[in-house]
Amino acid sequence: MVALERSLKAAMNARIIGSGSETMVLAHGFGGDQSVWDKVLPCLTKHYQVVLFDWTFSGAVKDPNLFDPLKYSSYDAFADELIALLDELHLESPLVFVGHSMSGMIGCIASIKRPQLFNRLILVAASPRYINIDDYEGGFDDATIDGIISSIESDYENWTSNFALLVVDNSDPISVNNLAKCLKRMRHEFAVPLAKTVFRSDKRDILDKVTTPCTIIQTTNDIVVPGSVADYMHKKIKGKSTVEIVNTNGHFPQLTAHLEFLAVLAGVLGFEI
Repeated sequence: MVALERSLKAAMNARIIGSGSETMVLAHGFGGDQSVWDKVLPCLTKHYQVVLFDWTFSGAVKDPNLFDPLKYSSYDAFADELIALLDELHLESPLVFVGHSMSGMIGCIASIKRPQLFNRLILVAASPRYINIDDYEGGFDDATIDGIISSIESDYENWTSNFALLVVDNSDPISVNNLAKCLKRMRHEFAVPLAKTVFRSDKRDILDKVTTPCTIIQTTNDIVVPGSVADYMHKKIKGKSTVEIVNTNGHFPQLTAHLEFLAVLAGVLGFEI
């Protein structure tokens, strides 16, 4: 862990590209890496300095000693790491944060810990809880989540291929294949505890502490995050929030409908595509 503390930038493959006067941070989700943003980068880098990085569980990070499943059994540890990375990069606040999936909630937690860090949170296919409870529809029951984790434990190779087909619009086979490759690169010994952290998380109680303006981006059909979750977040987030719908199937609008995704960002942030 000494190397991680000494240089998060190197450990997390962090880089800054683009020429804008403002800075945008792009954070990937479970099983991904910074390549999930490749389709939108050419446009975004015309308007922003863009920060890209890989979470230490990612297969793009070569040193396996950097990810401690026990430490990262909570989103709070990821939020602390995000803040530390941005501090190390000496970026001028406030920043625009774009967090996909689990990183959406990580960004929310970071915004509570450091209220002046971000001036906008873009929450892409994010969810505070994946398991149904009482009148809350998270999208899964306990048994389904147990089955997902069991599949990851027992047959990770097949699970990665099947999961990619489920969460990426099949009309874009290149993106399906690219995500499957990302998932397969992630170490199995990281995938199991991380899946437990993500799929069994419950961060509903933090939403009313989020004061940073939020844009919640939801696809028309996401098997991982139903539309009801976006509506719930919109109602519960304390700061101003809006829900924007991208007309695509799946959990990755930045891959399968990148032009419409960029149009949403442009409308919210006020730049031209």
